[in-house]
Amino acid sequence: MDMKTKSEDVKSKQVSRRSFLTKGATGVVAGGAAASGLFAAPAVHAQPAPLVLKMQTSWPSSDIWMTFAQQYVDRVEAMSGGRLKIDLLPAGAVVAAFQVLDGVNDGVIDIAHSVPVYWYGKNKAASLFGTGPVFGGSATTMLSWFYAGGGEEFYRELIQDVMGLDIVGLLGFPMPAQPFGWFKGQVNSVADIQGFKYRTVGLAADLLQSMGMSVAQLPGGEIVPAMERGVIDAFEFNNPSSDMRFGAQDVAKNYYLSSYHQASESFEFLFNKSLMEDLEPDLQAILRHAVEAASTSNTALAMDNYSADLQKLQGEGVEVHRTSKEILGAQLDAWDKLIPTLEEDPFMKKVLDSQRAWVERVTYYELMNSPDYQLAYDHYFPGKLKL
Repeated sequence: MDMKTKSEDVKSKQVSRRSFLTKGATGVVAGGAAASGLFAAPAVHAQPAPLVLKMQTSWPSSDIWMTFAQQYVDRVEAMSGGRLKIDLLPAGAVVAAFQVLDGVNDGVIDIAHSVPVYWYGKNKAASLFGTGPVFGGSATTMLSWFYAGGGEEFYRELIQDVMGLDIVGLLGFPMPAQPFGWFKGQVNSVADIQGFKYRTVGLAADLLQSMGMSVAQLPGGEIVPAMERGVIDAFEFNNPSSDMRFGAQDVAKNYYLSSYHQASESFEFLFNKSLMEDLEPDLQAILRHAVEAASTSNTALAMDNYSADLQKLQGEGVEVHRTSKEILGAQLDAWDKLIPTLEEDPFMKKVLDSQRAWVERVTYYELMNSPDYQLAYDHYFPGKLKL
């Protein structure tokens, strides 16, 4: 089947879905009116069957991020009054964790819950939408850039114009900065990490490889088995809850928080564009704005679970460290060397220029306006924070 025929076939199925949703409701109303005329019985306005959308994540079923995705599903179903139902599936149910972009484009899944960096192999610019250079802004700063600073249009241009995909992409939930990760021994200097076989993804792989690491890009569910087989000997994934659930503490005991390799990432929601455009305007709005609603609920869930699970890890003998200033400084130096090579691509240069300008203005305000939270924390919990 050629691409045009395949696209038309997917489109035909999507149109029939909408026809069922809209014409089905009309038919029920008409039937009720006819029955009323014949038998003088009260009209019964039955609801049409819901439109069921298939949504796959890039996460194993045990990952806390499946709960994050479920919060999105719950909000869509509630706001649509049951007109939309979402069949939520874990990684591998239909396509592999790193293949959800293709799955949505081809119409084999309707929605994906993932991160842009997972399709870095198709276009490196994807990594700029969450796993790119850190100019000083947090994930919240960069999510703000996406919605108020032009990032969403850049994202659309990349997906639809540059890559020619039938996809609409949105971002939600600004992730806390990702830990440098899990190591069997302590690492306090750049010399300490030389030669490590290390798991990360996206431009972070380019960054840390330039610092002397040998990098493998793996989905979360493959990390611990790779450690057990000796394929890698250090790794990062994302947060204490996800890391604990897949057993990071069983293969390493030194956990280094804070890093500049992935400090401004958000979740990605990918929608089949043809399907989205065939929906009624209110249902399109629900799918879009539920991303924003879930972003808030995800943040609350993350703060609760990530902090509690960090304490649990410490109770299991994990030593929690802050990444050294030497390593953090070396990461910034490595970004400085990597950025000019990225800017050789005209699209990547205009995205980076936009991000730099946004961070320079917005983070100046954020830093100038923020009180010293550490000073207050030390005041009320003296001696607890050891940096």
